Amino acid sequence: MIGLLLAAGGGRRMGNRPKALLPYGGRPMVEHALGVLRAGGCTRVRVVLGAEAARVLATADLDDADVVLNPDWETGMGSSLRAGLTGLVADAALIGLVDTPGVTPEAVARVLACGAELAAASYDGERGHPVLIASRFFAEAREDAVGDAGARALLRAHAAELHLVECGDVASPEDVDTPEQLARLQAP
Repeated sequence: MIGLLLAAGGGRRMGNRPKALLPYGGRPMVEHALGVLRAGGCTRVRVVLGAEAARVLATADLDDADVVLNPDWETGMGSSLRAGLTGLVADAALIGLVDTPGVTPEAVARVLACGAELAAASYDGERGHPVLIASRFFAEAREDAVGDAGARALLRAHAAELHLVECGDVASPEDVDTPEQLARLQAP
């Protein structure tokens, strides 16, 4: 299974600090997120970079990940999803976000194991990440991914096919958008 890690954001609300390079657990957040996808069962990972990509590549250990550069990263997450899915040859992709450090390998494994073509982790019944998209949805996902919406339109359009996988007992859906949120996650 391939993981698709969206890590291109510039972190406007973080004082323009790229989220991929934010410290988490003593290493850049992109390394943490990459490790979670791998530990959860993704045998290959494609990482989409944008803001300060050269610095991310020079600083973070992305091991043997397939790195895709998103030149349009400033337009929002949708452009990163499009960049990551373009040319991707896989039966499905498990999409993770660099700024959700509370997502665990257990949550990734649950979503991967659900057997659905379209699935998402849920937290107390609320849809979250990671999201699994079968290849038959790739073209539609690319077409619908605009602004910061990512795969939202696809998931709404196929709500009857979407399988929610409860992960609230093993993971947290909170994302890191502000220095205060980062500080709370770093606190002992």
